Amino acid sequence: MAALRAALGALLAAARVRSPPLGQRPPRAPCSASAAARGAAMEPAPRWLAGLRFDNRALRALPVETPPPGPEGAPSAPRPVPGACFSRVRPAPLRQPRLVALSEPALALLGLGAPPADDAAREAREAEVALFFSGNALLPGAEPAAHCYCGHQFGQFAGQLGDGAAMYLGEVCTAAGERWELQLKGAGPTPFSRQADGRKVLRSSIREFLCSEAMFHLGIPTTRAGACVTSQSTVVRDVFYDGNPKYEKCTVVLRIASTFLRFGSFEIFKSADEHTGREGPSVGRNDIRVQMLDYVIGTFYPEIQAAHADNSVQRNAAFFREVTRRTARMVAEWQCVGFCHGVLNTDNMSIVGLTIDYGPFGFLDRYDPDHVCNASDNAGRYAYSKQPEVCKWNLQKLVEALEPELPRELGEAILAEEFDAEFRRHYLQKMRGKLGLVRAELEDDGVLVAKLLETMHLTGADFTNTFHLLSSFPVGPEPQGMPEFLDALTAQCASLEELKLAFRPQMDPRQLSMMLMLAQSNPQLFALIGTRANVTKELERVEQQSRLEQLSSAELLSRNTSHWADWLREYRARLEKDREGAGDSDTWRAERLRVMRASNPKYVLRNYIAQNAIEAAENGDFSEVRRVLKLLETPYHREGEAAEVPEAEGHSYGSKPPLWAAELCVT
Repeated sequence: MAALRAALGALLAAARVRSPPLGQRPPRAPCSASAAARGAAMEPAPRWLAGLRFDNRALRALPVETPPPGPEGAPSAPRPVPGACFSRVRPAPLRQPRLVALSEPALALLGLGAPPADDAAREAREAEVALFFSGNALLPGAEPAAHCYCGHQFGQFAGQLGDGAAMYLGEVCTAAGERWELQLKGAGPTPFSRQADGRKVLRSSIREFLCSEAMFHLGIPTTRAGACVTSQSTVVRDVFYDGNPKYEKCTVVLRIASTFLRFGSFEIFKSADEHTGREGPSVGRNDIRVQMLDYVIGTFYPEIQAAHADNSVQRNAAFFREVTRRTARMVAEWQCVGFCHGVLNTDNMSIVGLTIDYGPFGFLDRYDPDHVCNASDNAGRYAYSKQPEVCKWNLQKLVEALEPELPRELGEAILAEEFDAEFRRHYLQKMRGKLGLVRAELEDDGVLVAKLLETMHLTGADFTNTFHLLSSFPVGPEPQGMPEFLDALTAQCASLEELKLAFRPQMDPRQLSMMLMLAQSNPQLFALIGTRANVTKELERVEQQSRLEQLSSAELLSRNTSHWADWLREYRARLEKDREGAGDSDTWRAERLRVMRASNPKYVLRNYIAQNAIEAAENGDFSEVRRVLKLLETPYHREGEAAEVPEAEGHSYGSKPPLWAAELCVT
């Protein structure tokens, strides 16, 4: 350990010496395979992370604010940042940073080598990660900066937002010629922190770290997470906003993406909003909007830049068309794995079609199209079933933000033409794969999918496990094992106890009675203190609860079996049509099984799985975080895999969640 501490001290000293002063740029590194190779060859055996080659194109291409002078080491003061896309910042050091977990596949993007087999070398490497990716030291070439953006939050324009808890470190160029932006989330205050401290805590950081990687391995476009580093530094958080604050450990996540620019990046030019009166900090600066479009299209959509180099309007229209298509495909992917984002504000929408900013997300357990994963979303704006229309609404705000460089009428025409059609096409294509429809594409397939989801809703079926089970559905003219399959399927439906918990009334009966009387006697006052939709939903809960009280477990099972038998008859008929289009039945069955296993994950990051890992980590045990990470790297079926991966409590990750999982609250 003494040798390890000495090595750490040397690393820290070297990093401090080699870090450029605030506002001074390091030498630029070219982003090409040959240049990266030359750079590596000129330095003698660089340390693992110090070998990364930075070339921070965004800071050269876009205006950067140099902060006003202040005391050395003082945190950035919250303030408006007009006329700039970035502001230079410094990470705030943490006490005793310690690695929680790192993602080898994500770090491999940066050209970093495979993990060493030697324990001492592995420990040294983890110490290096903890040092540099906590923000305690800067890698040579890193230029920390916070990005300025605005956003519509829950439908209202919020004005300047920006990276209040995230910092751009720079862009790493690999020997393969790829470019990746590195970002630290939770590294301290920035000009955009408003009244916050710029810190993230262990629970939210673990969730972001695990879900970023889970989404990637599910095949969904996403930002990545390379490392999660915690510390002995603490901040006070009121977890449930109930007046019971507690100290929590400051934690930082290393995020990796081609870019973290978002729809809200273009909203910094917005004039005063008619509803909120707020405006963007760079209102009137169309010159910067042009710069941003040139940078974004030239860097991330070079084929569009090349095709329309002589006509900026056509170029910008083609750019918006591609952003629309990518966004439509991304949200279709979410719907097909039951992923709920939770905070689909315009500032959380990637300009390159990635899933970005994992806050109060969730994966569906019991299928409920109205499921809201964010306890702060009282109106259900971002419910699971509303995600496609919300993404389309956000694209409309992007259209408005791009004017006049993209005429609004043209942008709106593109949105109307592309989004719904692309979403439906991609969604149905994915659903056909999930159902094993591998040969014929029929017009009624959408109806079959809709009836499946209706059956899942009526029976309270587990979303992930139901789709996974369908791959074992017995097919053929005289299928064997149908009763056993139906038993397995109904076992994934919600029990009477689960349903009673799910439909438990949220209001005291006296409060509900008062609200109903107020709605009739004083509609204006009622509109101020509650919404009719919330009261209607509560009445539905009361009615459903009353029905459940009169239902027995045997009656529930009989009802669920009947619902599933009806849908499975239609499914079998559709599979027969698909098989008829194949020459050989055995080949068709094998292809169907292969496609379904590749389309229906066995494991997703359910809230209770994340919570178990968080609770262990808060007690100093990071092994569960690392075990869950490895599980999520292979979410689909693989030949020869173990039947189940048990948790510490004996529950299997692939089973229905325990009853207590329904009580988890994420805000």
